[in-house]
Amino acid sequence: MTLFLLAGLTTLLHITPTVVIVKREDAVRRLLPDATQFTERDVRLSSADSHRLADAANWSPSEGVVTFFTGAQNGRVVGALTFIRVDTPHGPIEVAVALTAAGAVSGVAVTKSTTETKPWVLEALRAGLLDQYAGTGPDKAPNGAAAIRSKVGALPAFIAGEVDKAVARAVAAYRLFYRPSA
Repeated sequence: MTLFLLAGLTTLLHITPTVVIVKREDAVRRLLPDATQFTERDVRLSSADSHRLADAANWSPSEGVVTFFTGAQNGRVVGALTFIRVDTPHGPIEVAVALTAAGAVSGVAVTKSTTETKPWVLEALRAGLLDQYAGTGPDKAPNGAAAIRSKVGALPAFIAGEVDKAVARAVAAYRLFYRPSA
């Protein structure tokens, strides 16, 4: 009986396994190529901080923590990176977003998806989705989905919109809470 309940619950929740598109280490090396030293820093958000982030990006991270990876070379910061999870009706995707010191996007990588969404992610990537984000910042909204919509089907375009959300969330979190290491 329990087995049938679990099977039914799984079907209702539409859960599919997560797959790695790009390993996190490879994403960090690709998105922060000049960095030779890395520092991981968790920013724990207060209730007020969570509200500010929700107002700015319609998002609040699970556990109330945003993690930044700062890349440096010879003691000089060359960029920062964060991994943003976006929960979709088809399962989560994870997006790595690298940012310049000024808070503009320098690169993006989709690191994880589900077995169901992987073909959609790959189609969006082949259509040039990631090329659309360079320079996105606080005064320039992500527009990857709009840029590739005519080149892909409905579901890859949907996934592109979810990547847009991840980029917007990373830019907002960086703008509001990132402080370079002293």
